[in-house]
Amino acid sequence: MSITPETGPSKDVTAVSEQLGRPARGIRSIAHRCNCGLPDVVETEPRLPDGTPFPTTYYVTCPRLASAIGRLEAEGVMKEMTDRLGEDEDLAARYRAAHEDYLARREVLGDVPEVKGISAGGMPTRVKCLHVLVGHSLAAGPGVNPLGDEALAMLPDWARRGPCV
Repeated sequence: MSITPETGPSKDVTAVSEQLGRPARGIRSIAHRCNCGLPDVVETEPRLPDGTPFPTTYYVTCPRLASAIGRLEAEGVMKEMTDRLGEDEDLAARYRAAHEDYLARREVLGDVPEVKGISAGGMPTRVKCLHVLVGHSLAAGPGVNPLGDEALAMLPDWARRGPCV
């Protein structure tokens, strides 16, 4: 069952909605909490309440974290990582394993044929979205998504100024 204003912890749903600047949709659970205690990554249903397939299982909600990740993307980190995937067989194998982990975690939440075999963030062959990779790393823990872990290590402490909302 999804967390909704009707069924779930309204404090978390309210916080996520404030972070996003819109009503939260399809939240299954809080996948990770910031050091300030608020959610910063949510686990989403693979199909939104309106029926739309949604392959992004781990969605970054904290605006400070999202901005910091966006800065990494603007610096060209995604291209550098994608280039390394073509040169480093071990890294490419670990990234493919991250893709499989992502798919397996989503499959537990529900079967959505429209997104079958499609993970997110460009996995398993390229880096398209660091937000997804960092969200996966925060939700799954260290060692599951090597490029998410790398991006996470490059980020400042997004909670240092206290809660974002």
